[in-house]
Amino acid sequence: MIVRRLKDILNTSRDVKTDTWASRRLLLQDDNMGFSMHETTIFAGTQTHIWYKNHFEAVYCVEGCGEVELIPSGEVFRIEPGTMYALNKNDRHFLRADAGADMRVVCTFNPPLTGTEVHDADGVYAAAPVTTK
Repeated sequence: MIVRRLKDILNTSRDVKTDTWASRRLLLQDDNMGFSMHETTIFAGTQTHIWYKNHFEAVYCVEGCGEVELIPSGEVFRIEPGTMYALNKNDRHFLRADAGADMRVVCTFNPPLTGTEVHDADGVYAAAPVTTK
């Protein structure tokens, strides 16, 4: 059994931060669950270009509001608490948090992240080496 508390992850190697977000990585590849799970804060008023060409991601919003804009279609989806979106086609997108308040989401990735990933210039997380349980 794995039990982790957010307070024990803060300011450790599992607390990965950029200018636009902070990802608290609760489950990672070496936990051998087949997916990773993260609590992520998207900072108020920011935009992040993302393209998970090597991963599928599902996101559930628990606090704050924002939007996802698909690239290149420009289709925009409003995100608010209680909204889930799944990037089931490796969708390129912009993720934006509204000005005035951070947006907090819970994310899962398949394949799981190793823990050190940040987006490259194309918004991509590198593919992780595959491990088995």
